[in-house]
Amino acid sequence: MTFHAWFECFRGCNVRHRLDQIVYRCELCGGLLEVRHDVKALRQIPPAEWKRLFDSRLGRASGVWSKKEVVLPEVEEKNIVSLGEGNSPLIKSERLAKHLGIDQIHIKQCGTSHTGSFKDLGMTVLVSSVNQIRSRIRAVACASTGDTSAALSAYCAAAGIPAIVFLPKDKVSIAQLIQPVANNAITISIDTDFDGCMRIVQEITKDSSIYLANSMNSLRVEGQKTISFEIVQQLDWQVPDFVIVPGGNLGNVSAIGNGFLLMREMGIIDRLPRIVCAQTDRANPFYRSFREDFVTFEPVTAANTYATAIRIGNPVSFGKAVKALRATNGIVEQATEAELVAACAEVDRFGFFTDPQTGVALAATIKLVKANVISPSSRVIVISTAHGLKFAEFKTKLHQGQLPEADPTLQNNLIQVPPDVAAVRAAINGRIPA
Repeated sequence: MTFHAWFECFRGCNVRHRLDQIVYRCELCGGLLEVRHDVKALRQIPPAEWKRLFDSRLGRASGVWSKKEVVLPEVEEKNIVSLGEGNSPLIKSERLAKHLGIDQIHIKQCGTSHTGSFKDLGMTVLVSSVNQIRSRIRAVACASTGDTSAALSAYCAAAGIPAIVFLPKDKVSIAQLIQPVANNAITISIDTDFDGCMRIVQEITKDSSIYLANSMNSLRVEGQKTISFEIVQQLDWQVPDFVIVPGGNLGNVSAIGNGFLLMREMGIIDRLPRIVCAQTDRANPFYRSFREDFVTFEPVTAANTYATAIRIGNPVSFGKAVKALRATNGIVEQATEAELVAACAEVDRFGFFTDPQTGVALAATIKLVKANVISPSSRVIVISTAHGLKFAEFKTKLHQGQLPEADPTLQNNLIQVPPDVAAVRAAINGRIPA
């Protein structure tokens, strides 16, 4: 059976464009576009058959392309650019669930992907699409808080396509900064914040030969909706009650929401989880709008935060994220710096190694459990968007007592001892009584 997808305005203007067209906004209303699928054709295959098909592909190199029919059905196999993205573990922690007082909690560790973040899931789709029309493209560009630039640079390097990345000066971690440099991207540091970089990249990509790779391009987020498919598949095709997602530019919120909505349209699931977007209170325009039932939206100037990857004051995917939250009876919660630091340190004690953005999501989870919005019987999924090793400096400062917000009781300092067995034994017994 042949499947088909296209661009269409998310606001319902019924303006369609082919996926090989270089277009980012609706020509009638200026709204962002979404990738839409021929659901009627997808529904010709019974839900049980879809489950068998997807299960038969478990273990394939790419978790995204194992679901090609619902991602980018018309891309030619020879043009797919993959670095083994997806198939990230869904880690269940009974100890953490008991600690929080809920039935189940899983962390979807998207940071195990090739460049260390969930951005690989969307970038494989976008760069594969560019690869199919590369005679019209001389470079691909993005503004980034770190992870997008790493993913774009790696996938473009794999395809042999020039990449251009704009980074806010001194606002990304060293580990994030070095990734595009190592992959030979044109790496430009600009003395502004992410929102300033975003304004510049939109101007630069008015030259249609430079393709835009930020999440206002719906191809970028299309692969990210496979997170939803993977979660349900890993739960033996059961639907969780809550999915908590760190929110910055809000592309992932809309992508994950769209994944669940498409599965319901296909008959694979019969209900939706509640999507929770978690923001830092230093960059919380979505939270503020949620408090007003999304009647208004005012961009903010994002302040310094440990959660640098979501330090965004004017998210381009705001409207699409609102649509996803309305469809899933969703929630927006915020976390302070002290709350995100505490959540990182606390949850790491259950075997994780959380980045600060995931710390925001975990802090929001803890607050919603305490408020009984998340009931004790709930099954909760927290999306970990990046590997903690990208933020090693943050973790080091936390445990060295260099973060003023950190609870000293959650620090674990190195124990310095001389090369003496008695001294080592004393140090051990000081922590674990004999």
